[in-house]
Amino acid sequence: MKALSIAATGMLAQQLNVEVISNNIANMNTTGFKRQRAEFQDLLYQNIERIGANSSDTGTITPAGIQVGVGVKTGGVYRITDQGSLVGTDNALDIAVNGNGYFRITLPNGDDGYTRAGSFQIGPTGQIVTLEGFIVGPDLTIPQGATDISINADGEILVKLDGQIDPTNVGRLELVTFPNPSGLEGIGNNQFLETPASGTANIGVANTPGFGTILQGFLENSNVNSVSEITALITAQRAYEMNSKVISTADEMMSVTSNLR
Repeated sequence: MKALSIAATGMLAQQLNVEVISNNIANMNTTGFKRQRAEFQDLLYQNIERIGANSSDTGTITPAGIQVGVGVKTGGVYRITDQGSLVGTDNALDIAVNGNGYFRITLPNGDDGYTRAGSFQIGPTGQIVTLEGFIVGPDLTIPQGATDISINADGEILVKLDGQIDPTNVGRLELVTFPNPSGLEGIGNNQFLETPASGTANIGVANTPGFGTILQGFLENSNVNSVSEITALITAQRAYEMNSKVISTADEMMSVTSNLR
């Protein structure tokens, strides 16, 4: 009675599916969050009668054969990098990327990290930093006494100082793209790391071909669609229940067999 083990793989698959969906729903209001989706694959088949085998001495061939599947497995959980909606905040250091690209940040161990969450602050030495205090690349410093900070679509940072009429350009924010952004490794805190699957980081300038534009005073919302996630959750729950029903039915069938006299 292979139905027991087959249905068990189905329950495990739907359990992981619900976990992925629950993480999406939990991060509905997380800035820059990208939803994930679980993909499943069927397991190897048991060939009771191989397809295309000779069925007689005259050379006739079995057109379909007999293959019995043994369940399901998780093929992967990938990240969907669609653009999230943009919400205005009127905060000078809230920055959103409209299009392709990630902000580059320097992690405590010196490695480069990447993020779409542009809720930045000014550190104690005037550097632009994340909420954790990680420096946003390139290392830019806002002069003390700056009365106004303006960031254009190209990422140029212009500040006004007391006694000056014209703004001062203190540098330009970088954007980074990847051949496969879904291959980035999430490490929490809205941060990602480059992996062999993501491809090599391509550092460039905002508002140029292949890179998005920068919007000051905006943040990118999560791209989670609550209606789609609830629908997927209900579907996963029903699939879990059906697999559990298969186990109950198989158990009853085995009980009938064991009670034969």
